[in-house]
Amino acid sequence: MDDKPNPEALNENSEHLFSFGVIADIQYADLEDGFNFQGTRRRYYRHSLLHLQGAIEDWNNESSTPCCVLQLGDIIDGYNAQYNASEKSLEVVMDTFKKLKVPVHHTWGNHEFYNFRREYLTHSKLNTKFLEDQIEHHPETMPSEDYYAYHFVPFPKFRFILLDAYDLSVLGMDQSSPKYEQCMKILKEHNPNTELNSPQGLSEPQFVQFNGGFSQEQLNWLNEVLTFSDTNQEKVVIVRPSGSAAVCQPAWSLWVTS
Repeated sequence: MDDKPNPEALNENSEHLFSFGVIADIQYADLEDGFNFQGTRRRYYRHSLLHLQGAIEDWNNESSTPCCVLQLGDIIDGYNAQYNASEKSLEVVMDTFKKLKVPVHHTWGNHEFYNFRREYLTHSKLNTKFLEDQIEHHPETMPSEDYYAYHFVPFPKFRFILLDAYDLSVLGMDQSSPKYEQCMKILKEHNPNTELNSPQGLSEPQFVQFNGGFSQEQLNWLNEVLTFSDTNQEKVVIVRPSGSAAVCQPAWSLWVTS
């Protein structure tokens, strides 16, 4: 007897609740094609804008409009900083997003921090914290201003939690700040290489300069939100920059400290 479920039967009996769009690694730059840091993958800097435009057109024309779009970081490429084009390139991409008919939730990846300081991002259009859900009588579920994270409810009984995967990182930090010193200390304790972006010889290859992790403060907040969701029988989706989830590349795992 074949116990495998019939996909068509599941589709017929399933109720469509809501949908959402996801896009990552746009990495726009007004440059000719190039390659990634390792030189292993081709990058289509100008052409990426066409892919974004195509995605927006598809989302806008869906018969069932998505409730929102998740932009998972690296919205412009780090090369923009070398050409003093960071703000201009960001403006080009954000102008393109204006054509989208639904809200966009932005996360911050390493390329955001190659182009901008954290303070700049906090006051930029890439900060979509204004879309957060505020739970009455549960102040413990309100995130701190010390990291970029929030949660929202796209549909009843579903909670999306957007996390700051560079809360602990040397990228985008004021180098005179205690937190920068703390992060550099963590990095060098786990990575003795002269080139801190290299995972060569590391037993924990995630400890590279282009990576980061969560502070204990953010983890404590996450625990409070998850506890609330568990108590209220909500389904949870964790949202974080795309690179840190690339399981095929150990160096893209998050910093984990004891």
